[in-house]
Amino acid sequence: MPTPTLEEIRADITDIVHRVACLPVEDIDPDRDLMNDLDIDSLSMVEITVTAEDRYGVKLPDDTLDDLPTLNHVAAYIHGELA
Repeated sequence: MPTPTLEEIRADITDIVHRVACLPVEDIDPDRDLMNDLDIDSLSMVEITVTAEDRYGVKLPDDTLDDLPTLNHVAAYIHGELA
């Protein structure tokens, strides 16, 4: 199975955020801070992180909220780990 592109990962993470945080897809700006700008609470962030880790088999940093604050950061990290 080929490595997913950054765009595919970004779309998938957007869908995860949409489902977990119950946000409309059109409100999920990949450059906005997930917690501070999109008001995603810490429990939802844990669920988003675990779902992404399970989906891609990649361990996200324990300080994901600090190190990877936006959807684009999360997608880029996962893409880099899979490359």
